[in-house]
Amino acid sequence: MHLPLLPLEVFRPHWSERTDTTPHAVIDHGQVFSLCELARQAGIRHGMRRGGVTALAPDAMLHERDAGRERGALDGVALTLLQYTPEVAMVDAASLVLDVSASLAAFGGRLALSRRVRTSVRQMGFSARLGMAPTAQAAWLLANAAGLKLRRSLRHASMVRRLDTLPALLLPAARPYADWLDGIGCATLGALRRLPRAGLQRRCGGALIEEMDRAYGEAPELHEWIEVAPHFDGRLELPERVEQAEAVLFAARRLVLQMVGWLNARQMAVSRFVLLLEHERGRQAVAPTALDITLAEAAWREDHLLRLLKERLGRMELAGPVIAIRLEAARLEAMAPPTESLFPEPGGTIADYHRLLELLTARLGADNVLTPAPLADYRPEISNRWLPASSSDIDAAKPPDADRPFWLLENPLPLMMRGNRPFYGSPLMILAGPERIETGWWDANCAVRDYFIAQGADQACYWIYRERVGEDIRWFLHGLFA
Repeated sequence: MHLPLLPLEVFRPHWSERTDTTPHAVIDHGQVFSLCELARQAGIRHGMRRGGVTALAPDAMLHERDAGRERGALDGVALTLLQYTPEVAMVDAASLVLDVSASLAAFGGRLALSRRVRTSVRQMGFSARLGMAPTAQAAWLLANAAGLKLRRSLRHASMVRRLDTLPALLLPAARPYADWLDGIGCATLGALRRLPRAGLQRRCGGALIEEMDRAYGEAPELHEWIEVAPHFDGRLELPERVEQAEAVLFAARRLVLQMVGWLNARQMAVSRFVLLLEHERGRQAVAPTALDITLAEAAWREDHLLRLLKERLGRMELAGPVIAIRLEAARLEAMAPPTESLFPEPGGTIADYHRLLELLTARLGADNVLTPAPLADYRPEISNRWLPASSSDIDAAKPPDADRPFWLLENPLPLMMRGNRPFYGSPLMILAGPERIETGWWDANCAVRDYFIAQGADQACYWIYRERVGEDIRWFLHGLFA
């Protein structure tokens, strides 16, 4: 059984998402190569000369075709689609082929996978025509054929019937012989296939027969699958200066999608990535603005990474207009295997908890989302620390096994004595204790204390201690129980 393949064709800017009312067209060697719907409504057609376009639509924006940028765009889309299959190859200057034989079940079948691929390509800012067939050449032909309503044929018999009806000139090797094929009335691939092979080879050579055989599954297909770089460092120049941080997100989405594809291909997850916003160069040069995002748990899902990036960009002010962006995966970890638990954790998984912490940190700031970080020390003011939830310097030492409150005062409050009892709003009654602490003699914070749990007249419980300094005894309030 042959492997079903999915090629993508015609990667050009997705004009339908533009919000302006100006016709746009791409010019190649003085002729229209690509155009938007507004340009088509204005009467502009493919192959039209520059002068004709100007006469029909004087306000039309004409863009010179840039083969280098097109190749860069195709590379970016190929990197993005690696999240669906590790086998992606370039067929020509505007086509990709994906081996999705092992991905159909994982992504819910051919229709669901096609929708996801279309969505990813659209989020990159491009449009695509998809074709699916048991052979890559047949899928490429279905994607390039004009006027087809259905471009999928998963069975060999249906693929053959559909190919027989396609124009013979869809095969690139047949185009140089267009006049000869038209003269003998050979208009379809089915008619071309019925011609005597020996005579066809003498007249047109072996390349045409090889392309036809590969399309019908009668000859093997070889592809050079894309190999990803060992490190991800993507850069994108913006078409115009951006002065608002929120507007950078649309362009940054393209780089995030590429990074997600790269992570899936490498079976890695990112725990820290950096977005660099490049500003003006030259005399008015401004140093790039770095947006460093650290995750509590390594991730590779685009929705989670984009949500964090959106929150951080929404809180920052730009030092100047942005002309380019750069995304770097700074710290990587092996992709976590799926859980082996039969039943899900009640109330969400540990990954859900970490994603919540990351989202709160991005929205409120690292200094406003704290987590307890106990140290191996009996002194409460030292053993109870609070560090940013995104910090990687958290010591997981076990706190002392004792009844201690969760809320400690930043500075212990001296207590007065009434009737030989410590007083805080009312005389305090000792409920439990003492917990004796004698430590810290090696530094300047020596502690000689006896801690008690006390209760006031309002039934509130307090954590107090008695400090012994020579012959003097002083009482302090150090914590409050909930």
